[in-house]
Amino acid sequence: MGILETIALSMGIAWASGINLYAAIGTLGLLGATGHMVLPPELQILQDPAVIAAAGFMYCVEFFADKVPGVDSSWDVLHSFIRIPAGAVLAAMAVGHVSPEAELAALILGGGLAATSHGLKSGGRILINSSPEPVSNWVASVSEDVVVVAGLTAAVFSPGAFLVALGLFLLLAIWLMPKIWRGIKALFAALGRVFGGRGATAAATASSEAKPAQLFNPKLLSGRQGAIEPPR
Repeated sequence: MGILETIALSMGIAWASGINLYAAIGTLGLLGATGHMVLPPELQILQDPAVIAAAGFMYCVEFFADKVPGVDSSWDVLHSFIRIPAGAVLAAMAVGHVSPEAELAALILGGGLAATSHGLKSGGRILINSSPEPVSNWVASVSEDVVVVAGLTAAVFSPGAFLVALGLFLLLAIWLMPKIWRGIKALFAALGRVFGGRGATAAATASSEAKPAQLFNPKLLSGRQGAIEPPR
């Protein structure tokens, strides 16, 4: 495997891990196990049947969790602590046979790339969840799975084209991330106004209901009558 192929595989698996880690592991494991590619020595563990089965099982769990609005964002939050470190480690394993320096560089770059793709996916899902219908979640989820499998396949068989596409993805991420962040802030601000307004309305209603009770309180009435009754 040449240097171009190694870089494409390393960055490809880091990018894909940030979107769907289990699809990435399963894709490379199946490609290696079926003889369609020769995995680097450190990544050959992925073609073990037990690893492929575990990745396939977790992919099925994520497939259904990723289609439910709200559950998908909770799943993404949990996987912030799984996808990013795994993407960094897998990227380092892909170049571990080259040199320790290349392995460390891949670890750093892979972690940053996995964090970028994960942030773009999870941030976009928060905005998509603001839509009341579930179809957009299903379309986004299936599209992400297709992109991961197609992207990793391109990284293996067309590394040059993949690296060009990866560069375009990074430019798109730089342009989109501020917009997604502003959208998330606006969404939570709107939710805060909605629930804050409901809380203020409930408090005002409770206060208005309490006033008649105070006006017809016998103790208060007797006190007021005593205060206005003329002396004898």
